[in-house]
Amino acid sequence: MEWIYLIAAGLLEMLGVTMMNQFHKDKRLKWIFLLIIGFAASFILLSLAMNTLPMGTAYAIWTGIGAAGGALVGILFYDEPKDAKRMFFIALILASAVGLKLIS
Repeated sequence: MEWIYLIAAGLLEMLGVTMMNQFHKDKRLKWIFLLIIGFAASFILLSLAMNTLPMGTAYAIWTGIGAAGGALVGILFYDEPKDAKRMFFIALILASAVGLKLIS
């Protein structure tokens, strides 16, 4: 169950970062509300995952999901560059998270 919490926490971190970008583009209060909800839920789920998983592993995977996911959301929805080098390093982040899962 802790891995489900951790993956959900990473996805909610992506939501928080995406809402931060939305608020930057469109200063509506709903984006701030969704940003707070996303990050708060992300921290709660990360905390639940860390009851069982080692802190270093949980934090690295949470951060990796957020970073890679945020970059992919930027590419897919915000016209950010998608050159081969960038895609390689996003894949490297995801491979590292999978590697940490395999050895935990």
